[in-house]
Amino acid sequence: MYQCDSLEKIRNIGIMAHIDAGKTTTTERILYYTGISHKIGEVDEGTTQMDWMVQEQERGITITSAATTCMWRGHQINIIDTPGHVDFTIEVERSLRVLDGAVAVFCGVGGVEPQSETVWRQADKYGVPKIAFVNKMDRVGSD
Repeated sequence: MYQCDSLEKIRNIGIMAHIDAGKTTTTERILYYTGISHKIGEVDEGTTQMDWMVQEQERGITITSAATTCMWRGHQINIIDTPGHVDFTIEVERSLRVLDGAVAVFCGVGGVEPQSETVWRQADKYGVPKIAFVNKMDRVGSD
């Protein structure tokens, strides 16, 4: 477990979006490139660190928010990977209450989906600063 010498160097960052935008995949890459994991987990293979429940692995979706920690440039980053399915939006709402910031993941092919707008408004409700990350720009049909 990481320990920072100051609370000023600890950040809680949420990953939020609609279903299948690539939240868990993005989180897996963060864990890999920060040295937390030595293999990139894949949602389709059920090998991600964040989707730990059997149902999540079988269905290929996040059902409960999951947290992990990594270090970046002397800061402890606590990452919360949230569900994207509308049925689990209360999980996003719970997570937003503890966040210092959020990354809103948008699919470059599918564009802005209704659940994307919902989680964006939820973050506004709690005053959580957000940045937009457009994912899947390498796919055919992205714009």
